[in-house]
Amino acid sequence: MSTILTRLSGWAQRSMPTREQMEESRWIRPFAGRVLRSELWRFTRRSVPRGVALGMLVGIIIPFAQILFAALLSLSVRANVPVAALTTFITNPFTTPFIWVIAYKVGAFILKVDAMTVIAPVNQAIEHSDFDQTLQWLTGATLVTAFGLVIVAVVAAAVSYLATSFSWRWWIAHKRRTRLARVRERERAARD
Repeated sequence: MSTILTRLSGWAQRSMPTREQMEESRWIRPFAGRVLRSELWRFTRRSVPRGVALGMLVGIIIPFAQILFAALLSLSVRANVPVAALTTFITNPFTTPFIWVIAYKVGAFILKVDAMTVIAPVNQAIEHSDFDQTLQWLTGATLVTAFGLVIVAVVAAAVSYLATSFSWRWWIAHKRRTRLARVRERERAARD
């Protein structure tokens, strides 16, 4: 388990955009004063899970300029900017087709179940607003797939937030146990 975490953290450090790279980006330069604030670049138990969840949400729903949107939205939720930007890479040429197929199936299932109900709240909400056009414009997909992408993104963001929070706590507890074990071992060695 620790070798996997070591490899993953090594890949993340190599792939994660640096503050200098973000500062040089022509798209982020107008917002650089806010996006590059130091509290948005610290790795804390609250900012990292928020960054992962935000990156999942943006990465799945928005097909273009994902890092830009993740960095800008990090301001409002106080998420870690590099983690949010890195997590948007969940969608890439290899994973996007699978995500879209799953989104289509989820969207078709939800809309089919909604159509079978007497009230059909989702269909009525879509018909009486511009939600369908906004979704289709934002995702670049048909209504069923776009609706499924929103559902998949929200569920993936929630699950990744919880998983990252628990992993962060486990990692900190593991580091603490290791440190305490070393201290006890030194104390035993000093006594003997």
